[in-house]
Amino acid sequence: MRLTTRSNLAMRVLMFCAVNPNRIVRKHEIAVACNASENHLAQVVNTLAQTGFIQTHRGRAGGLELARAPAKIGVGDVLRSFEGILPFAECFDAKTNTCPLSQACLLREALIDALEAFYTSLDRRTLADLIEDNAALEAILHMDKGARGRICAVGSTANRAS
Repeated sequence: MRLTTRSNLAMRVLMFCAVNPNRIVRKHEIAVACNASENHLAQVVNTLAQTGFIQTHRGRAGGLELARAPAKIGVGDVLRSFEGILPFAECFDAKTNTCPLSQACLLREALIDALEAFYTSLDRRTLADLIEDNAALEAILHMDKGARGRICAVGSTANRAS
């Protein structure tokens, strides 16, 4: 199993916001710190806002922030928001399934069980679990409050003004 780039970016956005609480962060800051395309990030930010994980603010001082506390954001919920729309295998989508084995194949049941176990495991984790006491992550993602738009990751190539 492999997560989509969108799911991966969604978790990066949420971790960035969580490491920088009480601050509206800009998409460009996240893109630089997380080595992501701003265009791709814009799609992810839109989905995160629509699903209630973040709040966006328009205008000159605009940006984004978490919509709720990190302890209230489940990793499983976030990944379902991005991965749940894609069928895991062809036979999971009745409309497009052309597999000739569908009527006899027991693999589908095994895959359903595996996916359920995967999400059950992720449901036990929150965004807070990923960031609390994680000095390495904070060193990479924390924004210097005194220098707006500057990444504070020591030794990072992201150490540049926005």
